[in-house]
Amino acid sequence: MLPRFKDGRILLFHGAPKVGGELSSLTGKIVLVVRDSYPGIFFIKRVKSVSEKGLWVEGDNLEASTDSRKWGEIQPHEIVGVAFRK
Repeated sequence: MLPRFKDGRILLFHGAPKVGGELSSLTGKIVLVVRDSYPGIFFIKRVKSVSEKGLWVEGDNLEASTDSRKWGEIQPHEIVGVAFRK
């Protein structure tokens, strides 16, 4: 499966979720992720689930995506934006 968002396409994001806010509402949403271990790199991922440990995110290209299958759960502060929907 190829990535849904290809280079050169425009995707708009609004601010990160509020600290202490209801994170379960992010399930199924596309988010912009920044990891401390990858400075300066933004990842576009989909939130698959939310638990006490963090958020499980996956890319659309399951065969080649770097996501929670490698990282484990990410923390809410690593989400810097949520994609706008039409």
